[in-house]
Amino acid sequence: MAGVALLGMRSHVEAAEAPPSRITGEWAGLPPYPLPSLPLADARLDRFSRITVGLRPFRAGGPNLAVETVGSKTVVHNYGHGGSGWSLSWGTGMVARDHVLATGARDVAVLGAGVIGLTTATLLQQAGCRVTIYAKARAPEVTSQLATGVWSPYSRVALKTHDTPAFRRAWEGWCRVSFARYQFLLGLPDDPIAWRDRYMVSEIPWDEAAKAAEKRAEESDEPEFAHYTDLVKDLGPEATDLARGTHPFAQPFVKRSSSMVYNLTHLLRMYADDFVRHGGRFVGREFHSTDELQPLGEPTVVNATGLGAATLFRDATMTPVRGQLGVLIPQPEINYGLSGEGFAMTPRRDGLVVQYSRQGDFGSRDTAPDKNEAETALLALAKVVAGQRRS
Repeated sequence: MAGVALLGMRSHVEAAEAPPSRITGEWAGLPPYPLPSLPLADARLDRFSRITVGLRPFRAGGPNLAVETVGSKTVVHNYGHGGSGWSLSWGTGMVARDHVLATGARDVAVLGAGVIGLTTATLLQQAGCRVTIYAKARAPEVTSQLATGVWSPYSRVALKTHDTPAFRRAWEGWCRVSFARYQFLLGLPDDPIAWRDRYMVSEIPWDEAAKAAEKRAEESDEPEFAHYTDLVKDLGPEATDLARGTHPFAQPFVKRSSSMVYNLTHLLRMYADDFVRHGGRFVGREFHSTDELQPLGEPTVVNATGLGAATLFRDATMTPVRGQLGVLIPQPEINYGLSGEGFAMTPRRDGLVVQYSRQGDFGSRDTAPDKNEAETALLALAKVVAGQRRS
């Protein structure tokens, strides 16, 4: 991990050298990591505390990090991360920061107070800039508050039709820089970010499950997204198969992996508080036209408006992707994730997040909660829990 950490300290973003090979040989003969205690999730319907819907800001070609002149302003874009905004925020923020510094300006306006706006503003402050964030809303009324809260740098980040070697290199750089930055948030009070084990269960062999998933994807109206997991395999443990009798689940096929989970509420508040403590200021304002940027006192503007860029900057490539979360009352003892056919459960400090992946989310602007969708996911979780042995 030392090489990863050093990459995060670079002043610019670039892909690291090829990751080291996985260690084999005598390591393969070591006994498996012991299974920790797995308390049961309380998957009753009356445990729902809320159901939320957010729209992911997706661009077919990936995040827009271009620079353009709009009237008297230099505009540096940083938006369109799809489902990867939290995970790539520090990496793309460094690109935006370097673009700003190249203009020579030190008074900077940032549009948007979501995770992309806040992290970019922080990086600019650390580079010596005076930053003002202009936003119509702040947490918890921002889309970033409605994310799943897991490390997912490859989630709906671009379409496969736009996959190029150059984009792969750029994405890997953003990913590694962000990963390194998040390691310095581990272990802080209130756990702004934490590593959690995740168990994946299946009634059928994994190769059959993969084929079934591919068939469903082919039959759906959604486009095929680019996938880059192979580029960053070294940034975490590989998923391993658990033999029968070594786990408490009734399903015959079980895998275990580990990933980072964000304490979204705490992180957004922490980012905002740090920004103000270091001299930043928030101004409540909504922009309806780029003409409204001209009176601002800052010569350089960072556009971190997410889906709002579709209308403000007339980006016709932007597509909303609906995402619904059902949040159960917190169970602090549940420190593992669980997923299976029809559901995924993520343990967060503010509750157990339960999701159901449905078709039709791509291009949907429907922000009305779907109670049936939430109940379907919870029922799938409840069936797995019902067969889970008590620790």
